[in-house]
Amino acid sequence: MAPSKQYDEGGQLQLMDADRIEEEEECFESIDKLISQGINSGDVKKLQDAGIYTCNGLMMHTKKSLTGIKGLSEAKVDKICEAAEKLLSQGFMTGSDLLIKRKSVVRITTGSQALDELLGGGIETLCITEAFGEFRSGKTQLAHTLCVSTQLPIHMHGGNGKVAYIDTEGTFRPERIVPIAERFGMDANAVLDNIIYARAYTYEHQYNLLLGLAAKMAEEPFRLLIVDSVIALFRVDFSGRGELAERQQKLAQMLSRLTKIAEEFNVAVYITNQVIADPGGGMFITDPKKPAGGHVLAHAATIRLMLRKGKGEQRVCKIFDAPNLPEGEAVFQVTSGGIMDAKD
Repeated sequence: MAPSKQYDEGGQLQLMDADRIEEEEECFESIDKLISQGINSGDVKKLQDAGIYTCNGLMMHTKKSLTGIKGLSEAKVDKICEAAEKLLSQGFMTGSDLLIKRKSVVRITTGSQALDELLGGGIETLCITEAFGEFRSGKTQLAHTLCVSTQLPIHMHGGNGKVAYIDTEGTFRPERIVPIAERFGMDANAVLDNIIYARAYTYEHQYNLLLGLAAKMAEEPFRLLIVDSVIALFRVDFSGRGELAERQQKLAQMLSRLTKIAEEFNVAVYITNQVIADPGGGMFITDPKKPAGGHVLAHAATIRLMLRKGKGEQRVCKIFDAPNLPEGEAVFQVTSGGIMDAKD
């Protein structure tokens, strides 16, 4: 069944209905609301220039980092933080309240029913999902399929929102989106218009792109952020063991930013990761490859998926680590229409 589509005068896909927009606005408090708490509009503008567009995002910064913003003294930062605390309840809540809050989590279909069942419904918002594996294991193909399925309505297991794609390896292909959109019965041009894309060349560029995303996400209904791949530029820009500590620290800051974006704007973050050979693993280990990024990346990713090649166009996904999913495997297939259930 093709999803119902609404278009405005410019032919743009109208993703959000009025009720959903009202719900979205309840997810975060705009930084502009600080003005009603007696904060100078000039200071609010300085926060926005620094990439802070919501009170939730403000509370995710330390006072030390806020005083680093040009024109904000310690006294001003204290006053701003006090005002933000009045607008938000940042303390403890009961498990029952948290369960109700978790109902805002959206699960986005991967295009394969077997893979969705393995993931408990699809790729979750409010957390980071990491997929790692060798080249040609389906990581980027899954990313392309998610670019389209995220734009499906909620009742069709979509995310009803836009997609941001940060590409560090130059593997995003807009022409690949067209047959996937046709498979889901969507207008390819409208789908492409709802994807914003950036090519990153250094780890600093990658981080700055994330800072700039807050402005867009505060204004428009985004539901997915893809970083493909998260580690590639770190492996290029830092070399040898002498720079390993600095690399891991910078990687931790990047991943912390991704976590904050996921929780601040209720978006799903899908990152791909590379694998490294582990010849010291011993002769009894069947697969001497492990995900890059070390413990820093392992702790930051909420759900870790290991992808490997199967026979022909088939790929196998294994739950490597997840707080709420049992270990298991699912077989899917890469087709011209994206990720689908494997045919026997």
